[in-house]
Amino acid sequence: MNQSRRDFLHQLGLTTAGLSLSSMLPADTFAAMSAKKFNFNISLAEFSFAGELFSGKMTNMDFPAKAKNDFGINVLEYVSMFFNNKHTDQAYLKELKQRCDDLGMKNNLIMVDGANIADLDAAKRQQAVEAHFPWVDAAKFLGCSSIRVNLGDTSKALTGVPDDPAEEAAKAAADGYHKLLEYAARQKMNVIVENHFGNSTNIDWLVGVLKQVNMPNAGLLPDFGNFCRQRSKPETNDIKGIMATKCLQEYDRYEGVKKMMPYAKGISAKTHKFDAQGNETESDFRKLFRIIKDAGFSGYVGIEYEGGLMNMYNPTGGYLSSDDGVRATKKLLERVRTELA
Repeated sequence: MNQSRRDFLHQLGLTTAGLSLSSMLPADTFAAMSAKKFNFNISLAEFSFAGELFSGKMTNMDFPAKAKNDFGINVLEYVSMFFNNKHTDQAYLKELKQRCDDLGMKNNLIMVDGANIADLDAAKRQQAVEAHFPWVDAAKFLGCSSIRVNLGDTSKALTGVPDDPAEEAAKAAADGYHKLLEYAARQKMNVIVENHFGNSTNIDWLVGVLKQVNMPNAGLLPDFGNFCRQRSKPETNDIKGIMATKCLQEYDRYEGVKKMMPYAKGISAKTHKFDAQGNETESDFRKLFRIIKDAGFSGYVGIEYEGGLMNMYNPTGGYLSSDDGVRATKKLLERVRTELA
């Protein structure tokens, strides 16, 4: 028998043996062999301590040390309002950055709640876009990769006034967002949007805007808790009034996260309450993170615990303190990460 014939028969035998072996093994054996590995890093959103920050018990400058010393987290997500308009103060930014550098912290994101870059009035929209430029600059100086912006008027969300008509708002949003993205691109910065309020809680609308801008530094920040399409009108126009409102219509959060994932440049793991087993009572984290895993995501997942703020206004509501809520969220994220790894 010549060598080539012997090699052919040998290969045929291996192939046949492999086919026979595969017929005897369970199908899920091969599925497990090809399953995606899953990992993500945990960051901490400053709004988790909104109650302490609003009341003056904590400042923006305290955030880096608290994150590291109390929770062992070294990736930070700031909120613009807690800078108290010092985002253009170079001495302030230098001190904040120095504190982070001394602690070995990474600044990842600033969540900017400012003027409406989707305003239907072109002049106001342009002013809003330009008002965001200093936030891009501040984030760049601090070493962040992104700022998060809103596509809508936050004051409407606070007062229960309906958002602008969806079609007109989408055109305005795409225009303002694109202009801001162009500025940020020159500094190699991302500008991302979360499902936050109004039109942006309609994920089809939000994804449509992303498709219109079509910029590589654009992206989304899926937030587990912001899918309420319509809320009851607050009795008072303050935090307490907003906390007491009820959601009347909600976009399916699992379908929403699935649609957002192709554009996700981060995840906001919002939590409010936990059951006795440590699971979040409003969101099925395993279901959500299976969706996130299937999308191939491996970036930062930010802890954003809001129960501490709710506890201030409803102390009998069963909410954990800010610190305990952050710890509970971190523990849940670590458990889900391990289970799906």
